[in-house]
Amino acid sequence: MEKILLEDCCDILDSMRIPITASDREEGKYPYYGANGLQGYINDYIFDDDLVLLAEDGGNFGSKEKPIAYRVSGRCWVNNHAHVLKAKSGLNIDYLCYSLMFYNVDGLINGATRQKLTQTAMRKMKIPYRVIDEQVSIVGKLKIITKIIEQRKQELHFLDNLIKVRFVEMFGEPIMNSKDWKMMELGELTEIGSSKRIFEKEYVSSGIPFYRTKEIVELSKGNNISTELYITKERFKEIKKQYGVPQVNDLLISAVGTIGVIWIVDGKNDFYYKDGNLIRVDASAKFNSVYLKNLLEFLITRYKKSMSVGTAYAALTISGLTKMKVYDIPIELQNEFATFVKQVDKSKFM
Repeated sequence: MEKILLEDCCDILDSMRIPITASDREEGKYPYYGANGLQGYINDYIFDDDLVLLAEDGGNFGSKEKPIAYRVSGRCWVNNHAHVLKAKSGLNIDYLCYSLMFYNVDGLINGATRQKLTQTAMRKMKIPYRVIDEQVSIVGKLKIITKIIEQRKQELHFLDNLIKVRFVEMFGEPIMNSKDWKMMELGELTEIGSSKRIFEKEYVSSGIPFYRTKEIVELSKGNNISTELYITKERFKEIKKQYGVPQVNDLLISAVGTIGVIWIVDGKNDFYYKDGNLIRVDASAKFNSVYLKNLLEFLITRYKKSMSVGTAYAALTISGLTKMKVYDIPIELQNEFATFVKQVDKSKFM
C-alpha cells in the first residue's frame, strides 16, 4: 500500500508551543496538554483548532494499551512534550489520529532513561495513503469498535467491583474489621519470602523462564508473555532442591515499580523469579489463594497510601507484608468466596 510522509500530509506546529513552568501556570478554563493527555487547566491558550498531539518525550512508546497520539479540539495550551499536528486538506483528522495512536516507533526514538521522538525522526514517519472517502469509512468502523471496547471495559469494571462488594459483605471492611474476626499478622499464618538471587551472568538464551515485574503484570491480566530472560534447567533443579520454588496457588506480588500486582501461580510451566522485584506468599492450608489475593489487594492499597510522599524508592517489603494484619477466616468461607469469584470471572470471558 502506498504511504505518505507525515511532514507531507500535516502542518507541524511545534514552533507555536510555549513552555511554561508549573509555578507560572495559573488555573483557568483552558485544557493544558502534555505527552500523554490532559495535565490540567490554565488561564490562557495558544491553539484553537482540531489537532493531533503526538508524544515527543515521556510517551507510552511500545505500549499495546496506551496510545502515543490523541485528538484535541478548540482552545488549549500544549507543552513541549507533545508534537502538534494539523491535518492538511484531504486528510481526515481522526484518520490521522488512528494511524498514529499505536505507531511502531522502534528505531525512531532515542534516549536511555527518557525516550524521545525528535521532530527530525517524526518527519520520517509514514501513514497509509487513502482517498478521503476511504478514510471516513475506516474511521466510522473504528469508532464503532472503540465504543464496543469502552462498553466492555465498563462491564469488566462493574464485575471487578462486584467481587469487592461481595468480599466486604462476607468478611467486612478489611481495615476496620467490622465483623470482629480474630486478627493476626500475615507472617504468623503463612510463609513469605523472596527468591534465591540470580546474577546477570547466569542468564542464558533459553531454558527455564525468569520472571520479573513486567511478566507478572501481564500474567495477572491473563495475557500470554514472551519471556526475555532464562536460567538453565540445571540451575533451576539446583535451586528447587536447595531452596524450593513457587508452587501451584502460591502468590507472586510485584514489590517495586508497579507495586501490588498479584498473580496466582498456575503451575502450567516451570519458572523462577527475580529477587527484590517479587515477593512469594505460600498459600498454605490456612488460605484459599483467590480469597488471599483479594484480601491483599485491599491491604496493599492502604500500604501504598501510607508510604511517605516523595520517597525516593517506594517498595513493598517482606517485613511490611509479614506484619500486615489479616483475618483468621475459616477455610470453608474462603472457599465459598472463591467459588463466587470464579463464577464472576466466567462472565468476563463470555
